[in-house]
Amino acid sequence: MKIERITSTIVDLRLQRTHRLAMATMARHTLVVVQVHTDDGPTGLGEMSVIAGYDAMAAGAAKAVIDEVLAPVLLGQDPRRLWHAIGLMDRAIKGNLPCKAALEMACVDITARALGVSAAALFGGAVRDRLEMVWVLASGDLEQEVQEAREKLDQRTHRHFLVKIGTGDPRANVERAVALREALPEAATVRVDVNQAWDEATARWAIPALHAGGIAVVEQPVHASAIDAMRRLAQCSLLTVMADEAVATSQEAMAYAGTHACDALSIKVSKHGGLLRTQQIAHMAAAGGLALFGGTMIEGAIGTSACAQLYSTLPDLQWGCQLFGPQLMVDDVATSGLRYEDFTLRVPHGPGFGATLDPDRLAYHQRRAHAGP
Repeated sequence: MKIERITSTIVDLRLQRTHRLAMATMARHTLVVVQVHTDDGPTGLGEMSVIAGYDAMAAGAAKAVIDEVLAPVLLGQDPRRLWHAIGLMDRAIKGNLPCKAALEMACVDITARALGVSAAALFGGAVRDRLEMVWVLASGDLEQEVQEAREKLDQRTHRHFLVKIGTGDPRANVERAVALREALPEAATVRVDVNQAWDEATARWAIPALHAGGIAVVEQPVHASAIDAMRRLAQCSLLTVMADEAVATSQEAMAYAGTHACDALSIKVSKHGGLLRTQQIAHMAAAGGLALFGGTMIEGAIGTSACAQLYSTLPDLQWGCQLFGPQLMVDDVATSGLRYEDFTLRVPHGPGFGATLDPDRLAYHQRRAHAGP
């Protein structure tokens, strides 16, 4: 089996509501959808999320890297030789981990489909068929967020909530998170994500206030480069301090686990450069005593299904998963066997990721080139 053709398509999808991060406010979401076609086998699907203001690369630049740099070195190769494909991409260009992740994802999908198994089988097999889910509250409006959380509880889709508090006044945001915790039943849990927005001095008074208010986790309170600050905060905090943007590579995972610069790690397939590398980093972090959380870049049906397959194989996933992307989008370009019920996500059985591309919806949502003046 050889890779015969690779295509990438930028799509723009509308969200159910505004989604606010510390560095970006989203009303729409952009994906780069990858299809890897083989000469005598299945077509594999991959996906890359692009969040303007958060990612280091725009969608057009990501597509150019995929089309002009990475795809040429994979043509004619056997997609089932996964680490070989990763090595070819690494030699072709440094960094660009999300672009590489999308192509590796498609190769994993092909390999599992060719064997007639779910992708989880390639990573040691699933240890669970359901993933405990976390819903992200990111409107910045307390009343709206309380209503949204209560709806999720009533629908029995989510009982764990993560509040984005990196935008605006830190004291007001801490008060908002604590007020949300107080407005929900005791069975619910609330965490916060700062998205690197605080300095260490702010984090030193904010974290005890969050702990006193019943918040369970604080995610990436300071800048990704501030490993010493993260270590000091983790050592003195009664709250679980989770790293996210600070840990993308295996070297960074070793540095954080080896010096206990955090208590937990949010893993993300796109951030780490693919499914195989994410599994590698997850096992390294667990061996170093870090708890794990299955994070998201707000993937659509393809990326979410891929992440769910991998996360289902991890022996320890103490903080659950954040795979809420398909629920946040009004429409998608693929269908899948994803089912949100009883506060969990049921993992699709495959083959591959269990996702199917819809050509009509792909064409409908495809970004069109702007006409000249």
